[in-house]
Amino acid sequence: MNAAIRLVDAARTDVGKRRHDNQDDYLADQARGLFAVADGMGGLENGKLASHTVVECLGDVRLGGDFNADALAVAEAMHEANRRIWDLAEKSGQMGSTVVALLIEAQRFAVLWAGDCRAYLLRRGALHQLSHDHTQVQDMVDRGLLSAAEAVGHPMGHVVSRAVGVEPSVEVDGIVDTAEVGDVFLLCCDGLHGVVGDGEIAAVLGDLRPAPACDRLLALALERGAPDNVTLVVIACDQATLQSKPAKAS
Repeated sequence: MNAAIRLVDAARTDVGKRRHDNQDDYLADQARGLFAVADGMGGLENGKLASHTVVECLGDVRLGGDFNADALAVAEAMHEANRRIWDLAEKSGQMGSTVVALLIEAQRFAVLWAGDCRAYLLRRGALHQLSHDHTQVQDMVDRGLLSAAEAVGHPMGHVVSRAVGVEPSVEVDGIVDTAEVGDVFLLCCDGLHGVVGDGEIAAVLGDLRPAPACDRLLALALERGAPDNVTLVVIACDQATLQSKPAKAS
């Protein structure tokens, strides 16, 4: 069995260089091991409202320490957010939000998502993309209509095929695996992964602790023109000591 894990995290969000308003939101609840990034859609106020509703529902999740039950509760919070946003859209106009969430309890983790916010894992120097984009271009790649090379820079690459609140119900994808001491997770919106490559992400996560890693990745996005809002959360899995206990659900 893996050694007990202590979580160290940092988060950053920025309006970027071309937007006038930040429609992203995030959750970084280290005490409960629950983290998320949400990217709102639907215009100025509607996008803000949608991403905030997703994060609010995730923040209200009651975790009891049973990992499987808690992972299902996180998924249900996304479904609840979908219902709330769909109802709000009937009054205020169309809105929605992409989201990726990470739950870490003891030696297990779950990633749940809808849309193109991503979860990455750096493990022993190798970067793994844990989530799978729900975009029209990725769907075409999956169906063999486009090659991976043709998908890079595709003009429709930003068009999502799944998001919270744009339909009466939403399908949430998820994976479950074992966390290890030394793992580093990154949750981010497309405002980061759309302009900063995987190799750069791996180098930064491998060289820097969460706070300076967030600063460096945000700086890279801004240096590239940051055409969209940029939001990210970095979570490092350190070995717990006698003076520090691993994060547990409360």
